[in-house]
Amino acid sequence: PQTSGALGKPQGQDLASGNITAPTIFALQKSEELRGLLGDDRLQSEGSLDRAMGLVKSLGGIEDAKKLAREHGDKAKENLQVLPDCEEKQSLDMMVDYVLQRIC
Repeated sequence: PQTSGALGKPQGQDLASGNITAPTIFALQKSEELRGLLGDDRLQSEGSLDRAMGLVKSLGGIEDAKKLAREHGDKAKENLQVLPDCEEKQSLDMMVDYVLQRIC
C-alpha cells in the first residue's frame, strides 16, 4: 500500500520537492493538465499539489510504476539464477522480494 508509513515519507513529497518519479513520468505521458501543473504552474497555485497527486493516481501512474518495478524485479531474480546456490544469492533474492513487497 502507498501510505506514508509504507513509503517512509509523506505522500507527494517528491512532487512538492520537484523530483519527478516514475509514477509522475507515466502520468505526464497522458495528461496535458499535469504537464501544465508541473511546468508553468510549478505546483504554486493553491490545491495544485493535491490535483497533481490525484492525476498521477487516476491516470494509472502508480500502477504503471509498480508494473515496471515488478518487471525489473523479475528480471533481477532471473539473472540471479546463473549464480550458484549460496547465502549471498539467497540474500539478493530476498532483497528483491523485500523491495517489491514495500512498493507493490
